Amino acid sequence: MRDLAAQKTAARKAAFARRKAAFDAAPPAQSAYLSEVLAGYRGVPLAGYMPIRTEISPLGAMAEASAYGPVGVPVIQGEGQALQFAKWEPDAPMKEGLFGAQIPKDEAFFDPEILIVPLVAFDPKGGRLGYGGGFYDRTLEGLRAKRATLAIGFAFAAQEAEALPLEPTDQPLDLIVTETGVMDLR
Repeated sequence: MRDLAAQKTAARKAAFARRKAAFDAAPPAQSAYLSEVLAGYRGVPLAGYMPIRTEISPLGAMAEASAYGPVGVPVIQGEGQALQFAKWEPDAPMKEGLFGAQIPKDEAFFDPEILIVPLVAFDPKGGRLGYGGGFYDRTLEGLRAKRATLAIGFAFAAQEAEALPLEPTDQPLDLIVTETGVMDLR
């Protein structure tokens, strides 16, 4: 297990460097392909995220989707717990949540059927490397136990890795959307 942890740490370090370079060189309209994908699911409850650091921003696509149905953002409940999702609108009053991510001041929670998942790295088989807290893995496992839940990884194309060190608890992505296209892994 220590070897796997060391592999994940090394993979994260390399991926953060690739993501930073992609972020610095990013063109406008990064979420165009994400908007196209979400247009096929109008009205389906979905959750995106408020970008932090050098994450690619899904906000344009989320704003478009909010005209058709509920859109939320994750709210961290505590270490070792699944995420909850608070309803979000483009002009919603926000406050700082745990780890500095913005969350709605009014925490009206709901269960999304589509998750736009931030990540540090992804592989062509739908593997995802996050920040290491396991929040999305626990959350996807719980949501998928209730009903079909679509996990869309959203990242810069430069964040792709040939292979990632994964554990049995790591939840796979169904789609990966980048600024350059869409990978459907279903």
